[in-house]
Amino acid sequence: MEKVNLSEKLQLITDLWSPKAVGAVNDFLVKLVKLKGGFVWHAHEVEDELFLVLKGKLRMQFRDGEVTVEPGEFIIVPRRTEHRPVADEEVQVLLFEPGSTVNTGTAGGPRTREVEWI
Repeated sequence: MEKVNLSEKLQLITDLWSPKAVGAVNDFLVKLVKLKGGFVWHAHEVEDELFLVLKGKLRMQFRDGEVTVEPGEFIIVPRRTEHRPVADEEVQVLLFEPGSTVNTGTAGGPRTREVEWI
């Protein structure tokens, strides 16, 4: 059993929109990611996702509106819900989601990333 220092792990992340695993809880992964700009519209058929904002301001867009998530707040995006994360400035996020979750969901494409452990 070892503790994880989020600040130290975040310093290791240099690329945007590429989640890095830092822990596992049963079949779920704890991931850190840095975001800036807009991501692709996508959904996840079987996985819910939790986005906990550590630093910055995240705008989670939905087809019928938008929710702003600030540091210390989180949002859970239910499975099959089309969404698009947007970060006007760099945002640092902790994700909690099943290990099977692909970052681009059903959209796929060039922004799809394999999860790396750091």
